[in-house]
Amino acid sequence: MGDKCSDASEIVTAFLLCTCRLPPWPRICDVDATWCCGELRRPPDDEEAEFIPLITGSVAEFYIDPLVPLASDVDVMFYHNATLAIPRGHPPPTELPAEFHNYVKVYEIIDSHLAGYVYLSLRYLLIQGIDDGKYNYIEYNEGAYLTNIKDFIDNDGDDHGPAVCRDSHRLVVTRLSVDKVRCVRCLSWPSQAADWPTRHRNYGWPDLATLDRVVSNGCDVVGVAHRQCRKHELMGKFQWRMSFSRAEIVLLNSWIPEQQIVYHTLRYFVKIEQLTKSADNSEAGTLSNYHTKTLMLWACELKPRSWWTENLNFVRISCKLLKTLSVWLTDTRCPHYFVNNCNLLDNSFNYKSLASKLLFDEEHLSTWFINAYIGECARESTWNCYAYMGRQQHPGHIKQLTGWPTRSELQKAISQIINWRLDNLMPYLWFTLCNGEFFILSTVSSYSLTLRSCVRWMNDLTKIDERFSVYFSAVALLHVARKMLRNGFSDELINILSTILARNFVDCHSVLSRCRTEQNTSELVELLQKSAVEHLTTYRQLMARDFASVATTVTTDFEALYAYKRGDYQRCLQLSTQNVHTLLLYADVGPDVSTFPEFIQLLDDDIVSLTALGYFVNYHFRRCTTCTNRHVCITQMTLSLYLMTQCQLKLHHSVTSLTQTLDYIEVEQSMHPRQQLCERTLDHLTLKLIERKLMHQISHSLIHWTA
Repeated sequence: MGDKCSDASEIVTAFLLCTCRLPPWPRICDVDATWCCGELRRPPDDEEAEFIPLITGSVAEFYIDPLVPLASDVDVMFYHNATLAIPRGHPPPTELPAEFHNYVKVYEIIDSHLAGYVYLSLRYLLIQGIDDGKYNYIEYNEGAYLTNIKDFIDNDGDDHGPAVCRDSHRLVVTRLSVDKVRCVRCLSWPSQAADWPTRHRNYGWPDLATLDRVVSNGCDVVGVAHRQCRKHELMGKFQWRMSFSRAEIVLLNSWIPEQQIVYHTLRYFVKIEQLTKSADNSEAGTLSNYHTKTLMLWACELKPRSWWTENLNFVRISCKLLKTLSVWLTDTRCPHYFVNNCNLLDNSFNYKSLASKLLFDEEHLSTWFINAYIGECARESTWNCYAYMGRQQHPGHIKQLTGWPTRSELQKAISQIINWRLDNLMPYLWFTLCNGEFFILSTVSSYSLTLRSCVRWMNDLTKIDERFSVYFSAVALLHVARKMLRNGFSDELINILSTILARNFVDCHSVLSRCRTEQNTSELVELLQKSAVEHLTTYRQLMARDFASVATTVTTDFEALYAYKRGDYQRCLQLSTQNVHTLLLYADVGPDVSTFPEFIQLLDDDIVSLTALGYFVNYHFRRCTTCTNRHVCITQMTLSLYLMTQCQLKLHHSVTSLTQTLDYIEVEQSMHPRQQLCERTLDHLTLKLIERKLMHQISHSLIHWTA
């Protein structure tokens, strides 16, 4: 067994500090969560109404990025923008945020007999005035109660408490499930938590600025009844639960990194020890992440900052907090952090068996961290979460930790893990951005854009990464051009276009004037396509600048494509030839060019026909739902060779020139082994097409020459 590590807890602490990094770039879970929001469908009963999403849970609450993944699912709360809740006795609002509908039903929050659970009674109908934009109201004397039944959520998942949960196979890297939770928005801080902002705090957390932000965000009510009431005929149907997810996001993001790391390790401990599963399998006897979160919120308020930072030892802090949780369980007392007199533990259940599992001393908890946490980091399953498309696999020389390793074995394994992660941060980020490209394009193409969704996309993507906002602008411009080609002008398209151009600091006055007066839509569509290509070129330049060590990216592929579309074959040939030479010289994984409908308008008839053929004959084309499924994409090299071939043929180049291009095609075909052909269908078809075109032209020229 070797000598025991006397300073094991310090080693664990150092490991957590090194691997729970503060990401200066987007995390894959952020990309996945924003994608889930983009997929949220409109309500079926009103074309102008929308569901407004909010990313909650671990994805929104954590800003650290540990080696062991934080999130097991993506939590998305969403509210109908024609429905609003207000505290009982509050006057109806005269102004609402821009996302709300012109007609809004307002429900009063009515207390139930259980703290934290309420009913919603219809009280007002708000109608927005045309002239001043303010809301007038019609009063209901005895309004109906709002049911908590999930009557307009996608029916594509299993019931999961208040959420609809579906396994999202499209979230390629993290493979997260998605919990979509219906709620009703309340813009005011609720009376049920009226004491929270003003209660006495000894150590200044939360500070006044954070308190003000929390209160100004209001709250939500979630459509789920208390466990004891769910089988009741009326309460089970009409009871709702107060939700403070917005407050929790603000509070947890105000924590120092040490507090976030402790919360992460406690969540992981509860999960691995299966403390969320009780012996009798009853919901009342289980722990949840919310109990752990409540424990942390109280600890952050009741402990001074020095308690978390001086002589830092994550194992020791975790031991003390687990002991506090054990006391709570023994006393059947877990006080709600926001609502007075609300106990999160059920008095009908004996938690003592669970409480006993939380009593660890520092030595035993250090052993657990080494075997269960650091040991997991040394296993291949964790590395695969950060592998870039199979390129960066688990390094076999890293020791798989079992039992109690010697000090030297432990330190060597930790050093290898940390170095591996540092070496692969750029591939990890590259794959995140590639994933983001796909979800932006596929979601905009599948679900279309509205003015509200366009604004939301631009705001959310800018928060994640500025590069995404550049790419989204290009996709959105192509989306508007596609819609105009099909349906002509509309006020909605003009408003979307105005938003995109204004956000990108473009003087949109002349463009919008043309939108309203232009009789020939083809000229305006060409203008939008040109602007989109400029954005795509800028995006390529950013990727080439930032990821030269990871992938070879040529920056003029879209520019060449647009030159070909406009008939400027000499310019297209010049750019494509340069791109082919660059990609041959630095043969490496690079970005793809998609054939989604937004990009189809930039491609010529031959590639469009090949894509259509693929959809007809290849099942995987029709089922393409991940960015690693490349059936509907072609590489920059294939596109450049295609454009180069087409331009040479149109410009009547010599047999020598055509033969050289044919050699390039053979080199590119040799780069794709036979086993990859099923993954690169469109690449294969495109290369075969231009190969045959060149061979036909060469044969024809030779026959003509010999004759």
